[in-house]
Amino acid sequence: MSETRRVAQCPAFVLHRRPYRETSLIVDLFTRDHGRVAVVARGGRGPRSSFRGALEPFQPLLAGWVARSELGTLTAAERAGTLGQPAGEDVFSAFYINELVLRLLRKEDPHPALFDAYRATLVTIAGGEAIERALRLFEKQLLEDLGYGLNTAVDVTTGETVSASESYVYHLESGPEPAQGSAYKSSGGELVLPGASLLSLHEERLDDADSLRDAKRLLRAALALYLDGRPLKVREVARAMRR
Repeated sequence: MSETRRVAQCPAFVLHRRPYRETSLIVDLFTRDHGRVAVVARGGRGPRSSFRGALEPFQPLLAGWVARSELGTLTAAERAGTLGQPAGEDVFSAFYINELVLRLLRKEDPHPALFDAYRATLVTIAGGEAIERALRLFEKQLLEDLGYGLNTAVDVTTGETVSASESYVYHLESGPEPAQGSAYKSSGGELVLPGASLLSLHEERLDDADSLRDAKRLLRAALALYLDGRPLKVREVARAMRR
């Protein structure tokens, strides 16, 4: 017989929710202490539900649930302050990090540092400034927490520190090696990046347009590898709305 788990007052965010039966919801939560969990909010769509107004994305919650399997039952959900709401197309950035967490984190695998980074990223998105830098740093933290951290500081062929004045071919499962001829463009599908951009990502500076662009190329390529090449739905929705 499975042990019943009872959780109360756990910091959480709603990643996704969908209708369940006539009046209920299945809600995917990202929690600080228990990682990603799925719960049923019984009667959550009803007009008198105690959960109404609480189960909104991008806002901090204190959640409680009881579970004997992977799908628990929500027992409490109350707002724990507000982070502000993303405006305009910035909402796609917020849904983007939600989908990454939902797709890449295993259930009930706690990542408290990533939870804190997620919250900080939402604050930046709601503020509407430096969003691209915040997204790149969140992607970097996510890969590190999953055990897929990128080597952006050490030349894999020599063991020496990457040179800011050189260009490197980046191998996703090992790291950078010098690009012969050091021309900054990709040939044959290789990912070629300036050493200066690799070091900027390693030091989490990303304080210029070039390093931001290069970090995006590298991090998106790495994430695609661990997403098994499956496209993210939020990108498809964003493209469709823009058309």
